[in-house]
Amino acid sequence: MQKIKSLMTRQGLRSPQESVNDLSPVESFRIPTKEEFRELHEEPTDPQAQQEIINSIEEVYFSNDSFDIVKYELERLPPVLSLQELEEYRDKLKQQQAAVSKKVADLILEKQPAYVEELERVTSLQTGLQLAAVICTNGRRHLNIAKEGFTQTSLGLLANQRKRQLLIGLLKSLRTIKTLQRTDVRLSEMLEEEDYPGAIQLCLECQKAASTFKHYSCISELNSKLQDTLEQIEEQLDVALSKICKNFDINHYTKVQQAYRLLGKTQTAMDQLHMHFTQAIHNTVFQVVLGYVELCAGNTDTKFQKLQYKDLCTHITSDSYIPCLADLCKALWEVMLSYYRTMQWHENHDQDEAAVVSSDGNNVMGTEENSFDRNYVKKKLEHGLSRIWQDVQLKVKTYLLGTDLSNFKYDDFIFVLDVISRLMQVGEEFCGSKSEVLQESIRKQSVNYFKTYHRTRLEELRMFLENETWELCPVKSSFNILQLHEFKFMEQSRSPSVSPSKQPASAISATLTLFEQYCNGGNPFEIQADNKDDETEDVLASNGYESDEQEKGAYQEYDSDSDVPEELKRDYVDEQTGDAPIKSVSRETLRSRKRSDYNLNKVNAPILTNTTLNVIRLVGKYMQMMNILKPIAFDVIHFMSQLFDYYLYAVYMFFGRNDTSIPTSLLCASNREQHSDRQFELTGLGLSSSRLRTTLNRIQESLIDLEVSADPSGTLTAAEERKEKVPSPHLSHLVVLTSGNSLYGLAERVVATESLVFLAEQFEFLQPHLDAVMPAAKKPFLQQFYSQTVSTASELRKPVYWIVAAKAIDYEQMLLLMANVKWDVKEIMSQHNVYVDALLKEFEEFNRRLNEVSKRVRIPLPVSNILWEHCIRLANRTLVEGYANVKKCSNEGRALMQLDFQQFLMKLEKLTDIRPIPDKEFVETYIKAYYLTENDMERWIKEHREYSTKQLTNLVNVCLGSHINKKARQKLLAAIDDIDRPKR
Repeated sequence: MQKIKSLMTRQGLRSPQESVNDLSPVESFRIPTKEEFRELHEEPTDPQAQQEIINSIEEVYFSNDSFDIVKYELERLPPVLSLQELEEYRDKLKQQQAAVSKKVADLILEKQPAYVEELERVTSLQTGLQLAAVICTNGRRHLNIAKEGFTQTSLGLLANQRKRQLLIGLLKSLRTIKTLQRTDVRLSEMLEEEDYPGAIQLCLECQKAASTFKHYSCISELNSKLQDTLEQIEEQLDVALSKICKNFDINHYTKVQQAYRLLGKTQTAMDQLHMHFTQAIHNTVFQVVLGYVELCAGNTDTKFQKLQYKDLCTHITSDSYIPCLADLCKALWEVMLSYYRTMQWHENHDQDEAAVVSSDGNNVMGTEENSFDRNYVKKKLEHGLSRIWQDVQLKVKTYLLGTDLSNFKYDDFIFVLDVISRLMQVGEEFCGSKSEVLQESIRKQSVNYFKTYHRTRLEELRMFLENETWELCPVKSSFNILQLHEFKFMEQSRSPSVSPSKQPASAISATLTLFEQYCNGGNPFEIQADNKDDETEDVLASNGYESDEQEKGAYQEYDSDSDVPEELKRDYVDEQTGDAPIKSVSRETLRSRKRSDYNLNKVNAPILTNTTLNVIRLVGKYMQMMNILKPIAFDVIHFMSQLFDYYLYAVYMFFGRNDTSIPTSLLCASNREQHSDRQFELTGLGLSSSRLRTTLNRIQESLIDLEVSADPSGTLTAAEERKEKVPSPHLSHLVVLTSGNSLYGLAERVVATESLVFLAEQFEFLQPHLDAVMPAAKKPFLQQFYSQTVSTASELRKPVYWIVAAKAIDYEQMLLLMANVKWDVKEIMSQHNVYVDALLKEFEEFNRRLNEVSKRVRIPLPVSNILWEHCIRLANRTLVEGYANVKKCSNEGRALMQLDFQQFLMKLEKLTDIRPIPDKEFVETYIKAYYLTENDMERWIKEHREYSTKQLTNLVNVCLGSHINKKARQKLLAAIDDIDRPKR
């Protein structure tokens, strides 16, 4: 096909389409001549045949003007050309062309009249237009003449006037635009002056004016600049709002709120404010802690700024912990105070607005909108209280748990508790929170610290006890534990506005919250100097006397009994009933009684040692910690009870156990009852009550470490239990308890036991305070501690002083003297035996040594009574034992026994004020039993089980032959055996 086209090109042949395109427009649309039409019409044609030929033309020929007919036909040629076929196909195409030409000619002939008519109209229009052109030319010429003659001058004046008015308006607009363009300078000045409402008002007015002149192109740029300025003002306003979080200023905050109200963004401002408060808390604590960390590190390391707050807290040293905590709380207080004052501002502002609205009822829509904003702000602020406090708690908790406080000094740890307690008080006043997060964190630290602290204190107490010489610590007669610095917190009538710190309460602070007190200045977390010299009263007496006048009057009070209570003026007071016999008492008796309870004019001065005072101080420290942190009250009280337990146990182990042998005859002469407890009793004496023995056993099992060394094969649990125990204390070698001249350490025994009794009295005094802070579920422990431990302190007197009484008088010598007496006399004697005088001489010597001891240590009346009671009781039981050793005895011999005993009683009553004489009936009943008949004696034996089997048997044997026969003797011995059998 390409060869054919190239051949046609060389021969100058072109396609029919190209030939048509080369024709001029006139040639392209040349109208056929009449002859051509005639020739076309002359050709005989069949319209239907012609139409079929036209229809047979392919549609592609009618597709568009750019269709290449030649190319199309050449492409359709078959690969093998046949001349005949080509000629036939050519004839077909000619027929189609002729049919189309015939059709076109017919259509042209059909429209020929209309064409001629239209051509005539065009010719007529051309003639009319030529005439109009002539008329217009003439009109312009005449108008030019009129313009030059009249219109130009008059209309020129009017145009100038109009132009003047436009220029005046333009000048005014230009001046306004100039003012607008210079507004940014004034806005900058107002922002520097922090006049945010004025700046926003000016900016909004400028925007309104700019919208009036927006048709000026320069105004669009100015309007954009004003919008940028307004956004800049909002940014500065946000910065100003953030400053409120740390230092609230009423005027500053009022301007900021007015500015936000002008912007219509009151709610947005409140949302931003809370975000700033949260950010302020984080930034504040981070900067405070970072400052101390860098200070301790010497500013040599800058990596701390990249640490998280939690990690940063672990780098705080022990020395900087407390100052950092104080500064931390002070900074957080400033944030919370700002929030508190923000709420106050809104409350006052709402009240003022409500008053204005009530006086002016107009603008209901604006009022409703303002009311909605106020309610939104109020709820937002109320909800923000707990959220902000929660953030504060978490930050302080992280700081608290970041350092191990177990090795802190007590005062330092108390200060930490004091600060946290004050912070929790702030939280309660701030949003009514119980500060569970803070309580739990400080509880963990406190329990951890207190276990370590208590363990150390117990070890110190053991060291004090082992080095204690049990000398009297001279204190004033007016001594009270509340005078000690450790108990100062109990004297303060503390209110919710006063923390457990050293600050005293006042009448004003009792009615004001911390926020009200420090609203206008100051900080509740300021560290104040602790002036202990001013706070602590001097409780020690000088040289044993409180003043020279008292020393002079030391011995002048004997003759005056005006200060003696009525019950002491009685001859004796029955400990069981409290009744006194109707019997007068001599002046000498009163003097001797006062003498027995006197030492260095300190009649009322407590008897205590340095160790006792240390224990009391420890109790005060424990209570101070417990008072600050009530969640650990049970742990603290439990540890306090251990202090008392250990002191009681030590006093018993030092002075209550019989470490030297007591004569067997004395034991036999004592109470016949035997006890199962071996550790905590004087064998066969029954002096330790079951309650005291139970208490001592409990202390030994729970608190005392009896093992010498740790067992390597022991379990971990056993090791932990041993860690909670303390070794048993040992008496100092400086304390001598074996010397008869000192009544076997009576002075030391008095100081020890009476200091324990004094300590118990102080615990009794503190019981209401302990009960008030003890959790309800743990109160049974406290009640049990008081009923079974504290109340047994006075019971320790009996076993302690019994040892003195058992050794102070030679009961063995008395038994030997009684054994040499002949009791089977035949006549009634009028003279008592020698052993009575020996016994009385022993008592006189005991009284003398007792007075000597009383010059060193005041011996209280209950102590002297117990000593005398023990001695008399032992003497009487020794008498019974001596009488029970008699082999033969007559009625006259029994009368002699009664004479001896009456002589002993008569002389003894002059030496002591004890009434009635202990065990008097014990002796008299035994002597008189000799005269009983068989039946009466059998009944008597069954009723009187206080006598030993030996004593009863001897009584029966002695009576044999006088008024009891052998048969009766066997019967009585059998009765004795029946009584004794259950006890074996």
